[in-house]
Amino acid sequence: MTPLPTDQHAFNYSPWYFWRDAGPEAQSDQIALQQDLSERLGYRFGDQCFVSVLAAVENDDLAFGDRTYVAAGAYLSGSLQAGRDCTINAYAVVRGQIRLGDAVRIGAHTSILGFNHTFSDPDTEVFRQPVWSRGITIGDDVWIGSHVVILDGVTVGDRAVIAAGAIVTKDVPAGAVVGGNPARVMRWRVPQPVPAASDLAAFADRAREQTSALLNRSWDPDSRMFTDRPGAPLTDPARSIRAQCDAVEIADLLLGRAPDQLPVEEQIQRLRAPQDLDLFDGADSYHVLCAGYALDLLGSEFPEPIRFLSTATPQEIAAGLRKLPWDGGAWHGGHIVDGLGTALHWNLRKGEPPQDGVIETLFGWLQLNADPRTGMWGEGAPDTGLLEIVNGFYRASRGTYAQFGRPLPYPERVIDTVLEHVRDARFFAPARQNACNVLDVAHPLWLTRHTGHRTAEVTAVAEKLLHQALGHWTDGAGFGFQTPHPSTRGLAATVPGLQGTEMWLAIIWLLADLTGTSSELGYRPRGVHRPEPAARLIPAALA
Repeated sequence: MTPLPTDQHAFNYSPWYFWRDAGPEAQSDQIALQQDLSERLGYRFGDQCFVSVLAAVENDDLAFGDRTYVAAGAYLSGSLQAGRDCTINAYAVVRGQIRLGDAVRIGAHTSILGFNHTFSDPDTEVFRQPVWSRGITIGDDVWIGSHVVILDGVTVGDRAVIAAGAIVTKDVPAGAVVGGNPARVMRWRVPQPVPAASDLAAFADRAREQTSALLNRSWDPDSRMFTDRPGAPLTDPARSIRAQCDAVEIADLLLGRAPDQLPVEEQIQRLRAPQDLDLFDGADSYHVLCAGYALDLLGSEFPEPIRFLSTATPQEIAAGLRKLPWDGGAWHGGHIVDGLGTALHWNLRKGEPPQDGVIETLFGWLQLNADPRTGMWGEGAPDTGLLEIVNGFYRASRGTYAQFGRPLPYPERVIDTVLEHVRDARFFAPARQNACNVLDVAHPLWLTRHTGHRTAEVTAVAEKLLHQALGHWTDGAGFGFQTPHPSTRGLAATVPGLQGTEMWLAIIWLLADLTGTSSELGYRPRGVHRPEPAARLIPAALA
């Protein structure tokens, strides 16, 4: 049969037919083209790939898995790594730092742009200003319709679908179907793993039944003290106090009373340490949180106001805040702010307000220095992405805005930042999770839930993390700080203990509340991880 003139470019526009229907000469030419690109430019091709001679392929680096195709009119530049069975259809633009998983299909006239121009200098034309790139990552089995635009910095999860014409400016959850401008989750292609109400109730019942055994496991009768877990040393005073406080929190949460191992008055006296503390010292700052809330649950309090906060001047508070390592060390900065805010709470409860201007200085500094891009404080570190600022935000906001019920400066940006961070597999892959990192996304999402911003995505994240968390409980022992996994077997952080148990119980409540199922647990945190404000700032202090 004589080919029609309109057939001369058929494979260039429908490349998936090439290796089935093209003749030997055409296939030989395609192999030669790929060999030439490999030899001259270092490109790497799997078996039965296809690159149209009508495409513009100008990449600095390119690697294709088996059966990945580029159709006519496509424009490729930058660094592109694609898995198997990917198709870049006619007139698609794929530029910048791009990583495609397996079976990614990109519709015609779609633009995936993993770079952008800066435009910070108004006196320089934009095209003359530097280009920067965060890159775009697209997971496995993703369907991208025609005329879609995906902008730099976006991660698209596995098995997602992006509807034709969508403008994607934020991460797309795995299994989501998104569309619109800007793209929003419309429904789910893949049902999300949602714990049933009966699963939560059964978990809570099992935890309550095992609480006494769990506490006995960490009780050292010789020293009459709790350890984090059997065999943990008691030589570190800060860790020893932490274990006593964790035991108090767990017993209150699950049993509604103090631990049975020690008379309540003896527990109180052990925690009522002298209050000669420096709140810009990390250990002293944490003591105010840990011991303060444990005493509160035991019906007591510190014997005296926190003298550091009683005597500090606004200038001293401002100078101390400025010196904290917000750029690259935002967790430590947030840790100190948490201690300052909690000391303020205990002192106000005793009728001991700080010097005039201290409250305004603390909250004013936080308000002025919150980054409107992220809603948080400081900058991330190159090797840990957003981890430092997200974890630092939890600590700083917990002791101030959350503890006193004050509105956050940029709550929607907080949600955006947390949703971007939680896609980082370095910290949220099942084998990589720990109680600190998960708590530090669960609480900010809970604190900002009233905005209604990206609610479907927030709920999906909460359901996924909750489903994973419930599976980490070890009967008779509780939770380890780090999640157990075959690849982490033997690490001390995965051994169940009081710290991990106390934190994961609070995490599970926060995540369950985000999904509307917390009532099934039959408990609500009342200590350091309490969800509602612990107090209100006195009106005169804000006047």
